Amino acid sequence: MTIIHSAIIILGKIKDIFTGEHRKFAWFVVISTTIVMVSWLVGPGTTIIHWVEAKREIGRQERQMEKYRSEIEAMDQNIGELKTNRDSLEKFAREQFGFAVPGEDVYIIED
Repeated sequence: MTIIHSAIIILGKIKDIFTGEHRKFAWFVVISTTIVMVSWLVGPGTTIIHWVEAKREIGRQERQMEKYRSEIEAMDQNIGELKTNRDSLEKFAREQFGFAVPGEDVYIIED
């Protein structure tokens, strides 16, 4: 028996269901199932659309967390450099806080 022959037999049985003695019940099942599926897709409450939106939001937040992790890692490296290298600490203090060695003039140029 070929696939085409099997498909023809199945389609014939489906046709018999929708034209036979129980056709009203068959149509009731099809219409009810369609209504449930449509309301599940776009209706109020938790639907597939909400699931997709939640998945997108989770992805966005995970990307943001990764960005913050890399920023924290860079800051940790800067802190380590400031703790171990006196010249970099002095440069940071001068640039960020306008610190100066006694007797030195500080000029601040704002953009």
